[in-house]
Amino acid sequence: MTKLNFEIKNEKIRNAFLKLKKNNPERLKNRLKLSWSNWGFGIESLKDSAARLQRAGIKYIELHGNHYGPDLGYKPDETLKVLGDYGIKVGGSCGMFSADNDLSSNRPVQRQAAVDYIKRELEFAAKVGAIYMLVVPGAVGRPGAYDSTEFERSVETLALVADLFVKYNVKAAIEPIRAAEVSFIHTIADAKKYIAAVNHPGVQHINGDVYHMQVGESHIGEAIVDAGEMLVNLHMADSNRCALGDGSLDLDTIIMALYLIDYNNGDRFFTPEPLGPGGDPYPAMNGKPDRTLLEKLVMQTAGYFREREDVLMG
Repeated sequence: MTKLNFEIKNEKIRNAFLKLKKNNPERLKNRLKLSWSNWGFGIESLKDSAARLQRAGIKYIELHGNHYGPDLGYKPDETLKVLGDYGIKVGGSCGMFSADNDLSSNRPVQRQAAVDYIKRELEFAAKVGAIYMLVVPGAVGRPGAYDSTEFERSVETLALVADLFVKYNVKAAIEPIRAAEVSFIHTIADAKKYIAAVNHPGVQHINGDVYHMQVGESHIGEAIVDAGEMLVNLHMADSNRCALGDGSLDLDTIIMALYLIDYNNGDRFFTPEPLGPGGDPYPAMNGKPDRTLLEKLVMQTAGYFREREDVLMG
């Protein structure tokens, strides 16, 4: 029986990984940096979130980008104190882009809101040592296009603040999202096109998300290899957008692809963000969490990831 197309691609990645493991074992010495995106935890305190991550042995966090106004959001000194008490460092900031602060909006006031939001979030990110800030070119939860010039408006708006990413030494990580949630930029190739259009040294990186990649990419492993050194963070959830191990995601191929692009070396993160199925996950960030469910979600995901990584490392 001949192999299916995706099996052929899987085998290519596995063979390349085994070759790397045999010929360059030193490149596999460091393990992937396991982080967690905390905005799905809802309105619980950062202390409670940090304590949960510590119990799971997770040493990095992607903080909810919650600086929606000058009086809102995490405070740098307090944040560093809380995270430091639990031995956790900041990986990045999860920029939140809705219709209220849409880089591509046809209403200038919403584009200005996006500019102001990025300015506030970058200043905070720099103070807490974030490596990257996630940027979504168009509003999440708005799958219908405004018009045919969203791309151009988004590029023009992000270019207004591109210098600040360099100033604050924070990488702009463009995230492709599935078509059910955003109107454009759905694939790694789309993100590369967008980055090329911005054409700025401060905007050179990508935030992948395997849940969206299941829809937008023909093969997740190949897309990861294609992203290469541009990939700075990878959001993780199983095929049903739940805990790793709960669905049918080929986690092994993803892990091998990451090692092939040297993802385990340097400041690049493997960041679970299991939000559950649905068209617009943003309401979760303002809801009251089920702590028992979150505990299970984090523990299972961290444990399953480490188990599969250990198997592949032999």
